[in-house]
Amino acid sequence: MSIITTTTTKSTIGNSLWQQESEARQDMGSKDDQTWMIAASWLASDNQFRKNGRRANNGDDPHRKASLTEIWPPPSKTITFYGQGRHDKWYKTLPPAEMLPSNEMLGGYIFVCNNETMQEDLRRQLFGLPQKYKDSVRAITPGLPLFLYNYTAHQMHGVYQALSFGGSNIDPTAWEDKKCRGESRFPAQVRIRIKKKYKPLEEDAFRPILYHYDGPKFRLQLSVPEALALLDLFTEDDM
Repeated sequence: MSIITTTTTKSTIGNSLWQQESEARQDMGSKDDQTWMIAASWLASDNQFRKNGRRANNGDDPHRKASLTEIWPPPSKTITFYGQGRHDKWYKTLPPAEMLPSNEMLGGYIFVCNNETMQEDLRRQLFGLPQKYKDSVRAITPGLPLFLYNYTAHQMHGVYQALSFGGSNIDPTAWEDKKCRGESRFPAQVRIRIKKKYKPLEEDAFRPILYHYDGPKFRLQLSVPEALALLDLFTEDDM
């Protein structure tokens, strides 16, 4: 169980990454502060005048309807919010069976590979999944235990650790789509490091721990008890 215990080193790495992420977001946000303030002010006024309009509609003159554009004209230029119109929006595309219940905390994550892609995974220190897993992978935070399932060999490899937040196209050149240059076939990505290399687990050992749906398919998101049980299997097999 010591493998999942937060160490000083992991805390330092996590804090550093968190600080870098926060600084990056602050830099990005500072450029749009004025836009956000205008937008917030306009939306707040919009809500207020809509309420006033509803009151006016219920007043003595039933034919008089308050017009928002009469009271508060729209801004002279179009306000574009960060991320609006982009193709990498986060969508919850996975069915409920493939997601942890909303009341459960994410304890770990399983990525999938084959004999061919596994070498690139480890060489790049980067794990990736197809587009539909973007929202799911986004829940990954630095320090989270990760595992790699090789479906060619039917083995589970571990133990790995997230070095970054889960994101989209962290490295678009990884597993490049030959039909779409500059795009990855597995854009739901996270940077990783090897926490400790253990002997891979065979399916009959780890499958009883996992949540299965649709026959042999198992959920890639792990609850805390599932992640702990999987970590125990690796450490027990290493004794």
